[in-house]
Amino acid sequence: MKQEDQLPAMSEAALVEVLSNSLYPGAEKNSVVMVLAYCQAAHLDPMLKPVHIVPIWNTKAKKMQDTVMPGIGLYRIQAARTGQYAGISDPEYGPPITAKLGGVDVTYPEWCRVTVKRQMSNGLVAEFTANERWLENYATAGKDTIAPNTMWKRRAFAQLAKCAEAQALRKAFPEVGSAPTADEMEGKTFEEAPRDVSPQRQQEPEPDALPPYSDDLLKENIAKWQPLVDANRTSPEHLIATISSKYTLSPDQIEKIQNLQAIDGDAA
Repeated sequence: MKQEDQLPAMSEAALVEVLSNSLYPGAEKNSVVMVLAYCQAAHLDPMLKPVHIVPIWNTKAKKMQDTVMPGIGLYRIQAARTGQYAGISDPEYGPPITAKLGGVDVTYPEWCRVTVKRQMSNGLVAEFTANERWLENYATAGKDTIAPNTMWKRRAFAQLAKCAEAQALRKAFPEVGSAPTADEMEGKTFEEAPRDVSPQRQQEPEPDALPPYSDDLLKENIAKWQPLVDANRTSPEHLIATISSKYTLSPDQIEKIQNLQAIDGDAA
């Protein structure tokens, strides 16, 4: 049975209400709707809480913006579903460091290393290791302070381990996607403005200028063209188009060729 077939048989409004009161208490209704849309698009059961709502400071909008991001649990599920997940190492930590950040005393590991194993199609087991540093990952308590938030202060080791595991899972199983997890993006900011990535139409190069048509050659050919025009075997318009494909005709030259029609009319 497909996972989408296991979704609760209830209206979207009712499901949003259930999620708001259980898994995402205090979240805005629109944010919970985003969670539901994410899960429906990815064929996920929202009741398993595969994604999280992460408030991120948007420097352009000058406000906190709710963003739906995958949790480490979703990466674990997707890796297991490949049938090639061969295990994971215990996290290894660097030396503990005690420092004062934003007036707050905190002890944290300098780094954390996690290795994920994947059984390849030839039967060999490959190892993919990620090494993450605490100072590059921790979430701050606010946009104007470098102090860690409560979770990163209280669980300094465990939070960094989840970030290292997420990176290792992306290395071993690139098919799980490249989106950062909620643990990695918590407390971060959107710095860049949206960029236009639509394909740009390449400007066609200007054609090279055609050489001018010789007046002497025109005078010589006028005598040859007149009988042909009189016999309806060609026309001034055809002659002008043919010559213009290879040469540049002056207005005076064009007028002379057009007069061949007038001569033809007089002869008629």
